[in-house]
Amino acid sequence: MSAAAKRWVLVARILRPRGNKGEVAAEILTDFPQRLTELKEVFLGATAGGAPGAEPRAVGVTACWLSQNHKGQIVFHFAGCDSISAAEQYRGSDVLLPLQQRVKLSAGQYFVDDLIGCAVFENCAAPPRVASSPCALGSAPELLGTVRDVQFTGEGVSGTPVLTVDTQAGELLIPLAEDICRRIDTAARRIDVTLLEGLRDLNRA
Repeated sequence: MSAAAKRWVLVARILRPRGNKGEVAAEILTDFPQRLTELKEVFLGATAGGAPGAEPRAVGVTACWLSQNHKGQIVFHFAGCDSISAAEQYRGSDVLLPLQQRVKLSAGQYFVDDLIGCAVFENCAAPPRVASSPCALGSAPELLGTVRDVQFTGEGVSGTPVLTVDTQAGELLIPLAEDICRRIDTAARRIDVTLLEGLRDLNRA
């Protein structure tokens, strides 16, 4: 794979210098922040004023810890950065990791980025009338639309995430539950669902 074709995982975004020894404070953009404290190297994307399409560059990490004073933030100390002015150059940079270094999820767990863009097909809940026909039209999956976003209930609130699906009839919200999303194949970019009775009416309401 060429350098231009590499894919990256966004794990944090640098906000500002912190302290007077060259550290920077960053917003955490991963569900696995503790892992960042163990990294010896990260890749930094171009800042807003950088060259568009510039390849992320590797930067050594001498220290990294979760902020005790600001929830949702992490502190990086990069190699060779020992002053406020040196840290200022990193402001606004994206902290990236190669896709190959992404955390391996357990079965039944998915990254939001892998779900967005998937085609959603509806499988008929009722069995086909002609059981002997393997190609019964009544049982053929119907393309509903494409996943545009994944909604969560919010911090500290339990609940099932919801897929926001763009369809020809408008937006359709589908709970990311096992009894509804029967098959998720992120490699094939496809999700097969069986919509419960009344779900479409609930969306229209």
